[in-house]
Amino acid sequence: MNYWNRAICSVTRRKGKSVILFAVIFILGNVIAGSIAIQQSTANVEKKIKHDLGATVSVDFDYQKMMDEGETVSPTSLKVEDMKKLGESTYVKEFDYNVKSSLIVKKIKTYEMKNTADFGGMPKVLNLKGNNLLEPLDFKDKKVKLVEGRTFKQEEINNGKDVAIMSKKVAEENGFNVGDKVVLDSLVVDYKQDGSQEELASQDHPVEIIGLFDPISVEKKKSDGKEQQGMNEQFMETEQFNTLYMPNDAVININQAEFDKGKELLPDRYKNTDGTEATVDDMNQIVPVYVLKTPEDVEAFKEEAKPLIPEGYKLTASTDQYDQVGGTFKKMSQISGYVVLLAIGATLLIISLVVILFLRDRKHELGIYLSLGETRAKVMQQIVIELLLISLVAMCVSLITGNVLGKMVSESLIASDAFSQTGDAASSGGAMMIGGGSSLPTLTTEDVASAYEVKFSMSYIMTFLIAGLSTVLLSAILPLTYVLRLNPKKIMM
Repeated sequence: MNYWNRAICSVTRRKGKSVILFAVIFILGNVIAGSIAIQQSTANVEKKIKHDLGATVSVDFDYQKMMDEGETVSPTSLKVEDMKKLGESTYVKEFDYNVKSSLIVKKIKTYEMKNTADFGGMPKVLNLKGNNLLEPLDFKDKKVKLVEGRTFKQEEINNGKDVAIMSKKVAEENGFNVGDKVVLDSLVVDYKQDGSQEELASQDHPVEIIGLFDPISVEKKKSDGKEQQGMNEQFMETEQFNTLYMPNDAVININQAEFDKGKELLPDRYKNTDGTEATVDDMNQIVPVYVLKTPEDVEAFKEEAKPLIPEGYKLTASTDQYDQVGGTFKKMSQISGYVVLLAIGATLLIISLVVILFLRDRKHELGIYLSLGETRAKVMQQIVIELLLISLVAMCVSLITGNVLGKMVSESLIASDAFSQTGDAASSGGAMMIGGGSSLPTLTTEDVASAYEVKFSMSYIMTFLIAGLSTVLLSAILPLTYVLRLNPKKIMM
């Protein structure tokens, strides 16, 4: 009888020991399978969410850092030349820069926040967002959609034409339509020390409406309706509705007119903290936006861009939203990784000890094989085959039950209070000042949780089988050294 047949007979005839070894491998296999399922699922949801968010990086004023450090000095203005140089990076697919400005208006009706009375009558503000592309990135990224009219022509971009794309809601409030030439009335306001304000003058900026847009809203889950989160969403909504998209040069021209008028009426306001005269460049709030080739390039691009970013600015990536609210799933992945290592270590130790104990009971059988002329290599191959036969069956069964176990554990962790608090803190940490360069995070913990799914995949099956069977084979090393030490003469005496 060759060693293959002996291995099969040994497994089928020693049912008790086979069942014990099967149970040990099955239990440990469940732990490994469940942990691998969680790890791969968290990696898949991160990849999917970041792909859906896109791969854009903007250079924004770091309000939070300035507030934390109590800094009062304004950072130096961004230089278009430096931002264009950064746009030549190999990671960049497309590059745009936005010159931003804000106008305090009186005659034009703006979109108002809910419960604005709670804010003491905030001034009506229209945000101007300059663009250098025929189709603004917000439209390409599906943050807003064009509902009427058109986007820009190259001639309008090159010559800085006074044309604008306005939100449909603001247009309807004022009775504006596509093709209308409207006047943006801008106020110069002096803010008194007692909190009052005085309107010193106004000036008109005529623009032609060439298109109307609607924001593409993302429905929020009820659990994210915390007071802070609701406030953040209202700020974001208000800023988006009150935004006009225009060519960059058109916004620069408006900024120049606003600067000249303001400096004439309030010269003291147009001085830097060091006493030097402010320039119009300080009003041209430039926000560069880089569209990268893949979301995986974000971190590498950030490292490459840091030397070119002045103090007081930060790099904000679209994928940062996942990093802010995905703490739950990062912790799950980290914990599952530790569990995999622990389970593999336990498997190596336990299987090695169990197989050695079984071989000690079979030393007379093995001694007979050796005394009859069977080579040690064939005896060792028989032991390995027996171990693999039982392990393969146990692994295939634990492949299914481990996946179910991983799903149950991950659902329990997601629902736990500790992780929920992490997600809420991340969500509420995305507050920003009105008029800032970046939009508020629109991704929530529940958005990520709804995309999270533990399921069978070929990568999961192959990863588990390779990890499991490799562990079993490694655990056979110690028992095989026991076979090498067998002396058939002493066994048979």
